[in-house]
Amino acid sequence: MTTQTTEARIDALEEKIAFQDQVIEDLNAAVTDQWREIDTLKRLVTNLLDEVKEMELAARAPAGREPPPPHY
Repeated sequence: MTTQTTEARIDALEEKIAFQDQVIEDLNAAVTDQWREIDTLKRLVTNLLDEVKEMELAARAPAGREPPPPHY
C-alpha cells in the first residue's frame, strides 16, 4: 500500500467519523426534545384525568336544593 492510499483512507475515515459525530449530536438533541414533550404531555394527561374524576364525582353527588330562577 502506498502512503497516498493510506492517507486517503485515513482522510475518508476521519470524514465519516466527523459526520457520524454530528448525526449522533442531532439524534441526541431530537431525543431530548421528545422526552421533554412527553413529560409535558404526561402532566397534561394527568391533570385532565384528575379533572374528569372530579367531574364524575360531582355528577354522582346528590343534587342539593337548587336556588329558584332569578325571575321568582
